[in-house]
Amino acid sequence: MTTVQDFFDERLKLPSPPAIALRILKAVRQDDNSFNELAEIVMADPVLVARIMKLANSSLYGQPNRVDSLAKAATLIGTQNLKNIALSFVIIQDFQDAPQGSFDLNLFWRRAISTAVSAEILVKSVGHIDHDIFISALLQDIGVLVMFLSDAASYTEILDKKRISGKSLCETEKEQFGFDHSEISSHLLNNWNLPDSICGPIQYHHSKKPKEPYRNSAQILGFADKISAMYHGTQSNKKAIEIRQGLKENYQFEDEHIDKVIDTIGEKAREVMELFAIKPGDIKPFSQIMQEAVEELGRLNFSYEQIVLELKQAKQNAELLAVNLKQANDKLRELAFRDELTGLYNHRYYQEVMASELNRSIRYKHPLSLLLIDIDFFKNVNDTFGHIVGDRVLQEVSQTMVKLVRQSDIVARYGGEEFAIVMPETGKVGGKVIAQRVRRGIEQYQIKNNNQTISVTVSIGLVSTDMANVEITREALIAQSDKALYKAKRNGRNRVEI
Repeated sequence: MTTVQDFFDERLKLPSPPAIALRILKAVRQDDNSFNELAEIVMADPVLVARIMKLANSSLYGQPNRVDSLAKAATLIGTQNLKNIALSFVIIQDFQDAPQGSFDLNLFWRRAISTAVSAEILVKSVGHIDHDIFISALLQDIGVLVMFLSDAASYTEILDKKRISGKSLCETEKEQFGFDHSEISSHLLNNWNLPDSICGPIQYHHSKKPKEPYRNSAQILGFADKISAMYHGTQSNKKAIEIRQGLKENYQFEDEHIDKVIDTIGEKAREVMELFAIKPGDIKPFSQIMQEAVEELGRLNFSYEQIVLELKQAKQNAELLAVNLKQANDKLRELAFRDELTGLYNHRYYQEVMASELNRSIRYKHPLSLLLIDIDFFKNVNDTFGHIVGDRVLQEVSQTMVKLVRQSDIVARYGGEEFAIVMPETGKVGGKVIAQRVRRGIEQYQIKNNNQTISVTVSIGLVSTDMANVEITREALIAQSDKALYKAKRNGRNRVEI
């Protein structure tokens, strides 16, 4: 069975925390003068200071006197809260320029901030003490974002399966991988050396029986997640009823108190989102959501048998629609990113993935290599055997390359008889090994055409970011690989040049 660590090793590129986040964590872990060091780190970023002051003065903390300095903020809301606020701003800012594609990053952070505000207010309402609850709630679903950014196509398929099956996201993820995004979140934050008081509750916030000593905090995170989903997701009426019943059963809240707490969450969430420069969207008051739920229940003036029949038909229609939608989405994904002839990724996808992987390479200071490949004397193949056979050669060479590279490498058709292979986490030495493997593999491969055998060779240009002593752009990287390719052609073809 694949473990979470195996999944990170094989499928995911574990993102590093922002450098300033590491410094903040290190400063707070030191008992002596922890605030002085924290203040020194934060003061280096005037924008961060301004946002921290605004949040400290917001209604979320409800301080009677104006907070006008970091020292005063630490006195009134505590150094731990100050650290968590600073970390929150830093981590959200670091992920703001992540490549999105079909992922709604603004919605993700709207939900995350609403969850954080919900958890902060619920902790006070139930009398539980957890100074890390705000950042725990903010980051509890970061595993979703990391999994999507690592493999957008595969994770989109999981979302499609969730819609078709009607199961929860966690159930769908566990069926596919054996674990869910809460475990990914916890594992990632453990690797960032965040304390157990944050990682533990996150790991169990979707669990029905969270382990001690994380049970109370995990339960609050679970309710906070439901409240956020009610404000920003679908079926708000149904979720509102579930939330009210859950708060009554677990904390003996009265209806009036529940309405007041959750309306307060909606108001404060909007305020906090604006401080994080996140568009808040449309947040209905909880009282309005509940009123709509009551009206909807009142309209269901059917007999029991009618309701059962209606639900059965609606379920069948929804399942059929979801299946058709998934099939359409699959075809659209193929049309958008696949070359029709070879089945490889197309030039558009290649340009997008190059930009994404280069940004990742620069951010985390990891190497990235690129191969530009050209079939030698391909015009002779078309002139001798015809274009239909030429197309077959392109197809078989494409599939041979896919078999010769690693699972993490991206093979694309650049255009005509030219191809590109993007190799994340790969420097000059590793890139050269793969380039030679591809060159030799194609040289040895024989393509059958009736009673004839066709053999082709390729010329390859290799470039790697670890060969540059300055930060390199996507355009410059492609231009350098192009130069290397033409050098390989000039020097006799069927060779690799760097």
